[in-house]
Amino acid sequence: MNCISVNYLNNAAKTPEKFIVEGEKLYCEQLANAAEKIFEQRSEKPIVLISGPSGSGKTTSANRIAAALKQKGCNAHVISMDNYFLPVKKDIELHGADIDYESPERLDIDLFHEHLKKLQRGEEIDVPQFDFENQDRVQGTKLKREKGELVILEGIHSLNPAVTGDSDSYTQRIYVSVRTRIQNGNELLHPSKIRLMRRLIRDKLFRGRELSETFEFFKSVERGENLYIMPYKHRANFDIDTFIEYEALVYRDILLPELEKTSQEYMSYSDYADIEKFLKILSPVDKKYVPEDVLIREFIG
Repeated sequence: MNCISVNYLNNAAKTPEKFIVEGEKLYCEQLANAAEKIFEQRSEKPIVLISGPSGSGKTTSANRIAAALKQKGCNAHVISMDNYFLPVKKDIELHGADIDYESPERLDIDLFHEHLKKLQRGEEIDVPQFDFENQDRVQGTKLKREKGELVILEGIHSLNPAVTGDSDSYTQRIYVSVRTRIQNGNELLHPSKIRLMRRLIRDKLFRGRELSETFEFFKSVERGENLYIMPYKHRANFDIDTFIEYEALVYRDILLPELEKTSQEYMSYSDYADIEKFLKILSPVDKKYVPEDVLIREFIG
């Protein structure tokens, strides 16, 4: 179990620019190591599958690995598996009106299986595009993996063999999530709360959701993680901790006013009060110091 103390974080925050450079190092080193091994085995395993729970940084990790591979002269196409969601009308036809939005059955698994095999063989596919506003599939784009190229597919179900089929022989599999706990004496802030902070900020800034709405939504998300994601993380070839040392200090001043407001209105706030408690004892780091191309920009913009 990885832990990092509040005292260490607060001392490091006194020199924020240095802290941010050092805080990025561990995450970047993990990605670089994975990219190196993926590059070495690119001929035998040209497909990379990246899984992780909500708020784990799958998208940034996929893009950063693709960039590292490009530096080695290897082009990598990144595809979000969210584009393989079934249109809601089709989903209702198959599974009824009570949709489990975290279930792998929300995906067009037959199409995904077909595309995996074609990508492995270097055949052209029509990558679907999912319109989340209308919950429907729209015109996508064509993709053909040329010789020597890789395809990176990221999504919460990408380690589930029911979704990926018999693809182990030609895929590299990566599990990304926050694995480090923040410690204050005997108290620990669970990694899932770091991921929740990321979601709270992103949902508030870019999806117009109140914190109470995200708290309610996250209950379903965690249920889905326990049922559909965690049982398959052992199948990964690479396990990457996406905890960024300075991130909670950047989130502090963004989240605290909203948390204090929500504490007066949301009945189940006690389940999440430890987030506020930890943020209050952390020193703030201004987001102006945060580079534009790092993982937490996926959440703070």
